[in-house]
Amino acid sequence: MTIRVDDLADVRAGDKGDTLMLAVFPRGDEEFGILRERLTAEAVGGHFAPLVTGPVHRHVVPGLPALVFRIPGVLGGGVTGSATLDGHGKTLSYHLLTLELPPGPDGDPVVRR
Repeated sequence: MTIRVDDLADVRAGDKGDTLMLAVFPRGDEEFGILRERLTAEAVGGHFAPLVTGPVHRHVVPGLPALVFRIPGVLGGGVTGSATLDGHGKTLSYHLLTLELPPGPDGDPVVRR
């Protein structure tokens, strides 16, 4: 059994020019712990490849159970420079929700409640 980001969190998207910003909001403390451990910048970068043009950065938001990812190049030039229908990258938050998380150190993919 695998778990996806969608099983543990909600995601909001924003843009800064050509850079996609994704904020991941876990649904609880246990979910935050799992995502903090398993949802890495490398995993997110691989999930959005080959659109990414530089290193993906992950920030743990101080004082909040949230992760923010900065993903360069994904927006094809940004709102004013892209001919795509989603220049802001809002639909890309749904793409992140489909990312399958690796199992934990004990091999257990399931969230216990």
